[in-house]
Amino acid sequence: MEPTSLEQFYKETASLIPEGINKEIGHFNVFKLDELLARKKDKQEMPYNRRAYYKISMISGRNRAEYADKVIDIDKNCLLFATPKIPYHWLPQDEDQSGNFCIFTPDFLVQHKSGIQLEQLPIFQPGGYPVFQLSDDEAEEIAFIFRKMHKELSSDYLYKYDLLRNYVLELIHYGQKLQPATALYPSHTASARVSSLFIELLERQFPIESPHQKIGLRTAKDYAERLAVHVNHLNKVLKEHTGKTTTNIISSRVLQEAKILLKQTDWNISEIAYCLGFEEVAHFSNFFRKQTALTPLAFRS
Repeated sequence: MEPTSLEQFYKETASLIPEGINKEIGHFNVFKLDELLARKKDKQEMPYNRRAYYKISMISGRNRAEYADKVIDIDKNCLLFATPKIPYHWLPQDEDQSGNFCIFTPDFLVQHKSGIQLEQLPIFQPGGYPVFQLSDDEAEEIAFIFRKMHKELSSDYLYKYDLLRNYVLELIHYGQKLQPATALYPSHTASARVSSLFIELLERQFPIESPHQKIGLRTAKDYAERLAVHVNHLNKVLKEHTGKTTTNIISSRVLQEAKILLKQTDWNISEIAYCLGFEEVAHFSNFFRKQTALTPLAFRS
């Protein structure tokens, strides 16, 4: 799953891509949700994917958030934290949507005097509930912070980005003090979703179409981290739904692709091994022999 880049985000929102976006030491921007939705011609939903930037949203309206095995229904106001590590799906349940959101890269906060590391904060840890339901009073407090962001970003103040970093941290700490919204769907439905998303992540890595293409998810731990679940939970879910372990499913799909590449390309064995995530040719040969009782060269011939 290729993460949505900042350039893709701006293209999808029908906004001009800021000049020098790839030269900035940390990017930041803030948006009004209703204005952005008015410009978008397609659906309002945010598709299930991950992004190459952090995002904090305060949204008013009926919505459903899907994070791995967590499906959360929101009645009115919510605060949502998105990290590059964890994909999510956002589904509006009515047309009355409003609010604000800001996007920023990790480097944006690195320059803060605290030297804060985003991935170390509880709110951005895999396995948590990064969606928080808000009372009307809490929603107004959050909206006030976003209003300060909008005002500061458009100002000529020389040190405005120092202030904006403080506002981002204020949102983060506000969220960490809230009680997260709980998953409202039954566990068997959530388990089925984890199984489905695992297969989707697995299949998105194939087919291999270039000797320079390399699969990014190779182990059960890789998939568990991407889905924000414990590896033991992922293994249990897949065993229940498929009768196979996570490792068995991954190995089977990698073997299938290996056979295709050996038969249908003229790539050498080291190139195929690289594409399939093996650091050493010997590791690939041992894997293939264990699965088929043949070496890769013997199978090819």
